[in-house]
Amino acid sequence: MKTRFRWFRAGLLLLLLIVLCAVGAGWWLLAGSRAQLDGRQVLAGPGHPVTISRDALGTATISGQSRDDISFALGYVHAQERFFPMDLMRRMAAGELSELVGAAALPTDIDHRRQRLRAVAAAAYAALPPEQRHMLDVYRDGVNAGLAHLREKPWEYLLLGTQPQAWRSEDSLLVIGAMYLDLNGDGKNERKLQIAQLHTVLPAGMADFLLSPDPNWEAPLKGSVSPSPVVPGADVYDLRQQAHAAGDSKLVYAAAAPVDIAYPGSNSFAVAGNLTRSGAAIIANDMHLGLRVPDIWFRARLRYPDASAPNGQRDAVGVTLPGTPALVVGSNGQIAWGFTNSYGDWSDWVRVLRDPHDPGRYKVPEGWATIDKHDEVIAIKGAPPHHLEVDETRWGPILAKDTDGTPLALAWIGNQPHGYNLAMMQLEHAANVSAALDIAPQLGMPPQNLLVADSAGHIGWSIASNSIPLRSSFDPQLPADWSQPNSGWTGWAAPAQYPRIENPADGRLWTANNRTVGGDDFALLGNGGQDVGARAQQIRDDLHAHSDFAPGNALDIQLDNHALFLTRWQQLLQQTLANVDDPALNSLRQLTAAWRNEAAPDSVDYRLVHAFREEVHKLVLAPFAAQIQRRFPDFEWPGPGNQEAAVWAMVQQQPANLLDPRYHDWRALLLQAAHNVADTLGQQPGGLAARNWGEVNHAKIDHPLARALPALVGRLLNMPDDELPGDHNMPRVAGPGFGASERFDVAPGHEDQGILEMPGGQSDNPLSPFYGAGHEDWVHGRPTPLRPGSDQHTLVLEPASG
Repeated sequence: MKTRFRWFRAGLLLLLLIVLCAVGAGWWLLAGSRAQLDGRQVLAGPGHPVTISRDALGTATISGQSRDDISFALGYVHAQERFFPMDLMRRMAAGELSELVGAAALPTDIDHRRQRLRAVAAAAYAALPPEQRHMLDVYRDGVNAGLAHLREKPWEYLLLGTQPQAWRSEDSLLVIGAMYLDLNGDGKNERKLQIAQLHTVLPAGMADFLLSPDPNWEAPLKGSVSPSPVVPGADVYDLRQQAHAAGDSKLVYAAAAPVDIAYPGSNSFAVAGNLTRSGAAIIANDMHLGLRVPDIWFRARLRYPDASAPNGQRDAVGVTLPGTPALVVGSNGQIAWGFTNSYGDWSDWVRVLRDPHDPGRYKVPEGWATIDKHDEVIAIKGAPPHHLEVDETRWGPILAKDTDGTPLALAWIGNQPHGYNLAMMQLEHAANVSAALDIAPQLGMPPQNLLVADSAGHIGWSIASNSIPLRSSFDPQLPADWSQPNSGWTGWAAPAQYPRIENPADGRLWTANNRTVGGDDFALLGNGGQDVGARAQQIRDDLHAHSDFAPGNALDIQLDNHALFLTRWQQLLQQTLANVDDPALNSLRQLTAAWRNEAAPDSVDYRLVHAFREEVHKLVLAPFAAQIQRRFPDFEWPGPGNQEAAVWAMVQQQPANLLDPRYHDWRALLLQAAHNVADTLGQQPGGLAARNWGEVNHAKIDHPLARALPALVGRLLNMPDDELPGDHNMPRVAGPGFGASERFDVAPGHEDQGILEMPGGQSDNPLSPFYGAGHEDWVHGRPTPLRPGSDQHTLVLEPASG
């Protein structure tokens, strides 16, 4: 017995020793992939010594003798702190994720490889001005040096059992390509396909009504709001005459997607110097994207000699995008700038009319052209490669079919090589608002609202992109035939055609993915699914409620979670439930009667009214969706705009011809929506009174590989799953895995008073002191300083002699 016990004890000790060794080895490898923070590193690349200091948040202050040396050092730091996320971005754009993570990524790779963005990036790089190619080369060398000087490869590659591949100059353009995909509907433009399906099935008057913008919420910078939607009469469309409408609508309702879906967006606003305490203008920017660990942005301060700076020394601070050498959003002491997605119309579906005698040819204005065929080979980790045949036309790749089966090619600015460059880096040197807006039409990037403020108190807005297409002889909302002469895209807008606002009379500017302009300017930019406008309107009204601003006041507006958009829905719910004697509905009425008017984590009233609006939308729209899905089973409502205007008009005017035949009147439909809320949420633990907003609105900011690890370990990689205030249709945008990727507030020339909050932290290594640093401030809206604090670490890159 004693012998068996001794052997058992020895076995336990041996197992414990093996576990400890494994843990120790894992720690050693993980620690070996941490960035070097202190000391000196001698290496080929920089022309002079470059100092990289870091504060407690990991903000990298890079000081050097030239922008070349700064770019090299920035690449070095990006690689040491963020190489794996950079790799994911270039691979995502190029359709090369499967080579890294296996067949699970193949559907995404197929979608993106059809755009052949690696070929686009290579062509773009070859066409760049020599000084921009040189800057990409310098940055590339810094990235590869930083990767090479890690003691161990980044830990994600240890987990995946793969090797990191060296950075190439054109990979930085692929990172821009990843932003094109993220901000332009993944390069698919499903919205226009859905609009085409809608128009194919429903009469034009009905289709146009369902797609109407909502003038009640619009807040353009210039131009009037849209006309009020006109509810179609029975002579246009009558649901009571549609066979199967009632039965089909019940099925469609059950499968309906949520009304509010997270789309890449953002807020920005600016106030002129006559409204600020310093006399300098103030800009605020929070870019809404999918959130992850670490954050997409990297905090940095860049310091180097610059003859265009007032004292000959450029000192720029803000956020960079790992994979590129540019300061994306920031302040250079003279100007500060920020971006929001414009949601203009940047792609079109083109009908490809094949030669009936030779399907390899298609009709073009001058006759026939040959379809280019590409065999795209997608490497897959642990499996044979996948061959993807891409048919490409002069307008773009063939990606879909029209409602009558005709092949469709996608003309998209994201697959145009001229739409990629480093002109954004010129903003670092701009001295005033006017100079910055002059740069806007040169920027090779997804078209954005550019908002600028300067130290002299001026503010301005324009569109930042060199790729605004000029259209001729077709309706851009529907697939069109470009084989006729003088049809299609006829060129690109000249700088003089760009809409532009400088120093508005009221000293305030705002953008929030809404329609910003009207008239000819709107005709030029088009509608790519713009936001309903509630966020923009609330920001506009918040700005007009103040006449004295500091950066902290701007942050207050960014954190505004008042529920103005849902107030009319709360009132509708109360009206619907008045004089109703039903225990479940009585509870719903009582819990929503006292309207707190905020999307706070503990708000039960907001959660219930939010659910009521969603139910009403589903019930009202179900019979129309049913009619379309009988012909096109994959139909979904076009986004990111929604059908708020049409739904609200119907529930207010209550037209009998547009009521689902399942209901004898509109009140019955509204009561059914209320019952659905009470029944669904009331059956959950604690009943309706326990259903607060934080239960569904929580952070869920995770590391991309967390799911590949045991649950306990994976959770340790993720940020705490905090309940969050905010929602989509208010300034404080927040949802699971989505929200403000930064909050930036600054008066240029007064950067020491500026604010920069960022979720997810600065480093991707769990052993780094900067893993998750600053995240808690972001959760609670505490103002984190824009300027770095005192140096905690200092690394010097010294050039190798000879």
